Amino acid sequence: MKKFWAVFVARNLEFFRDRSTLIFNLAFPVILILGFAYAFPGAGGTTFKIGTIGGPPAAGSAADVAFLHYKYLQFVSYDASEIPLDRLAHHQLDMVIDFTRNEYYVNEASANGYVLERMLAPGGGTVFSKKTVSGAPIRYVDWVVPGIIGINIMFGSLSGVGFVIVRYRRNGVLKRFKATPLSAFEFVSAQVLSRFFIVAFLSVAIFAGTDLVLHFRMAGSWALLVLVNALAVLCMIALGLVFSSRIRSEEVAGGIMNLITWPMMILSGVFFSLEGTPRAMQIASRAFPITYYIEASRAVMLDGAGFARIAGDIGVLAAMTLVFLAAAAALFKWE
Repeated sequence: MKKFWAVFVARNLEFFRDRSTLIFNLAFPVILILGFAYAFPGAGGTTFKIGTIGGPPAAGSAADVAFLHYKYLQFVSYDASEIPLDRLAHHQLDMVIDFTRNEYYVNEASANGYVLERMLAPGGGTVFSKKTVSGAPIRYVDWVVPGIIGINIMFGSLSGVGFVIVRYRRNGVLKRFKATPLSAFEFVSAQVLSRFFIVAFLSVAIFAGTDLVLHFRMAGSWALLVLVNALAVLCMIALGLVFSSRIRSEEVAGGIMNLITWPMMILSGVFFSLEGTPRAMQIASRAFPITYYIEASRAVMLDGAGFARIAGDIGVLAAMTLVFLAAAAALFKWE
């Protein structure tokens, strides 16, 4: 434990004494969150988003048929077993049309829903029966903040473990460690715990600091949110260990990190919803751990989801963590 503790403390001091890196890791996510809050103060954009269940009816009024071909309408398909009323209540959808039952749902508090209802039945008549839900809109900043925290976790974990170990290997530090009584397990576990402490500290500081100003929506359990974040941090640290286990060049490490991080930022639903995107894009997003973190965090924060609802996401994050750790242990080399 003395050897482990010495490496753990040294790594933390190395990070916190690097003022420029510390300030960047704190300031960049805060600036990003505040920027989104200023740029998108409302709940969404100008395009009308409609959830559909089943296919269009074989017969209907001329107005009903014409409605399906209006411009600036985005249709998102759902299974018949899933009526997305929670998304409608949170103004993430403007209307839901159930073609299997000839029903449509609108939010009584949604201006977009009122406009779409007039477009669906301009003369007051329609083959669809009306049902209503109620709920306050969710600001874009409430929706995007899990993605921003996820980006911070991703970069903090990958660069904080991956680049550091690669730099140690290139500078001969790992070679010197090998000549000491320090084992590979003690060294790697100290790096993991140190980075976990640092990333967790930064994430809490960023979230708490911006929450004082923006007052994020939190409908679920804080303990469950902490569990999801802890698993995400461990998973990303384990991934960083995998690609740093044998690389000697920081340039190669940087290229691999870009190859990993950019697809994650684009395909994981960080800045925009994956609903309505091509099916191939949605399938590709399931390969990235940050996708499961963002889904679980948003479900807890925005919908008040319990453990049962996000158990699948938690299970995938835990499984990925174990796989990455096993691969890193098998591939790790001092030199």
